[in-house]
Amino acid sequence: MKKIVIFGATGNTGQCSLDYAVQKGLKVKVFVRNASSVPEKFKGKIEISVGNVTNSEQVSKAIEGTDGVVVVLGTRNDLQPTTVLSQGIKNIIDGMKKHNVQLISVCLSAFLFYDPEKVPTIFKDLTEDHRRMYNLIKESGLKWISVFPPHIAEERHSNVTVKYDESPGRTISKYYLAEFLVDCLDNPEHYQRVCGITSV
Repeated sequence: MKKIVIFGATGNTGQCSLDYAVQKGLKVKVFVRNASSVPEKFKGKIEISVGNVTNSEQVSKAIEGTDGVVVVLGTRNDLQPTTVLSQGIKNIIDGMKKHNVQLISVCLSAFLFYDPEKVPTIFKDLTEDHRRMYNLIKESGLKWISVFPPHIAEERHSNVTVKYDESPGRTISKYYLAEFLVDCLDNPEHYQRVCGITSV
């Protein structure tokens, strides 16, 4: 894998994934709504594709010529009902199939490990769109990795634990989550698996 495209690269975890991928020596394209949101330190080091994730043509164009996709889409602090994330992942899947790109990692939420009725009320609507995203990716036939992180912390930790189909802890460093989202694309043991992740 030599070139990836990151969707959600200007968010908290997304910027960490971008920074890590550049340091790792990958060619990186980012898909953003506004080019000015990309930090200056990355200008000239990456390719910037501007568009909206709900626009299938723009998404498809961003995926063209890449070997893998990292999805770190979010709504920041907006917890209102939405279908933007699931519409986005549908467009990403369609674009990958069009351009014969197989590898994708997707950052979702540890609330997907919960029974729906046990998800805190404030997060129910967003979790439902994450669930739609997961169902679409699970049925895609691609080499996908779904990551269900718990609370994302600012600190750097020293020990990382990854478990399949369960959450191993309550927090994950944004740096290690970001690195895992990039590195797992080259690790076949994670393909078509749900990864719970924590760090201490």
